[in-house]
Amino acid sequence: MSDLENTFAHVLRSLAPDLAHAEREWRFHPTRRWRFDFAWPAQRVAVEIDGGQWASGGGRHATDADREKLNAAAAHGWRVLRFSREMLERDPAACAEHVRRALDYPHGEAV
Repeated sequence: MSDLENTFAHVLRSLAPDLAHAEREWRFHPTRRWRFDFAWPAQRVAVEIDGGQWASGGGRHATDADREKLNAAAAHGWRVLRFSREMLERDPAACAEHVRRALDYPHGEAV
């Protein structure tokens, strides 16, 4: 687990200890090797931690390969939340609240 993923896990343990345990490195696609950093498969909610956004070219999260992964996830009914280091450091409570709301939100129900 990366330092940033450890930070996210700490945020959840500290600010949302009542949430269901997240699966780590969850493989969501039946044929591709794509994995989510954190996943709640029963609710089809996932979290991707976007490190390296300041890397040259935006890092791997600014590539078409990453967009292809997220599009496939959406096509398979997943809701994927993405958090950067800055988001986790600036407002960790908001990050935990986004996860809480996604997990509480009935799958497929309109707003």
